[in-house]
Amino acid sequence: MLGDGTGVGLFALSSVPWALYQVSPHPNPKVQVEAIEGGALQKLLVILATEQPLTAKKKVLFALCSLLRHFPYAQQQFLKLGGLQVLRSLVQEKGTQVLAVRVVTLLYDLVTEKMFAEQEAELTQDTTPEKLQQYRQVHLLPGLREQGWCEITAHLLSLPEHDAREKVLQTLGALLATCRDHYRQDPQLSKVLTNLQAEYQALATLELQAGEDEGYFRELLGSINSLLKELR
Repeated sequence: MLGDGTGVGLFALSSVPWALYQVSPHPNPKVQVEAIEGGALQKLLVILATEQPLTAKKKVLFALCSLLRHFPYAQQQFLKLGGLQVLRSLVQEKGTQVLAVRVVTLLYDLVTEKMFAEQEAELTQDTTPEKLQQYRQVHLLPGLREQGWCEITAHLLSLPEHDAREKVLQTLGALLATCRDHYRQDPQLSKVLTNLQAEYQALATLELQAGEDEGYFRELLGSINSLLKELR
């Protein structure tokens, strides 16, 4: 019996390479490979899947992001180990809104990372064939659709913070080709987008009156307008 999982969590936290918890603008391939070979991915997912303090889960989610970004092999293993199911359960827990935003941001990064890698390979042929093949084996979008992330992401748009909404809107846009049918059949999403359109229209008008031609709220309004246009 694991009980509440706290003991398992503390052990797993201490056995994951510390470099994965460090803030860095660039991934560290050496650390990533060592972490995967040492079973860090499984340990991180165990912590996220069991009852742990929110602070511990924040650290683990950060480490998971560090491990997965720009490492398609780790992304393949993440999908095989049921990582999307673990994250789905995590964002559906009460009181985990801050984690939900981080999860959505991670998914956005992974979706766009693969897209850019494939585009770059087509345009420049600079990407090594091996890495491109690895990205093509990361079946992230079908997994997101099957695991209900179209609906989950849409429902997160009801979060009150502007920053959270911005990240959710980005992810909705990145998932549009995969989730368009789900979005169109979701009356709540259409209602939320229409309400946000009115809210940010008013805020963007205030920005203009203050002399900000390219303001933050105007940018958010543009994202909302684009989504509504795509979903007509």
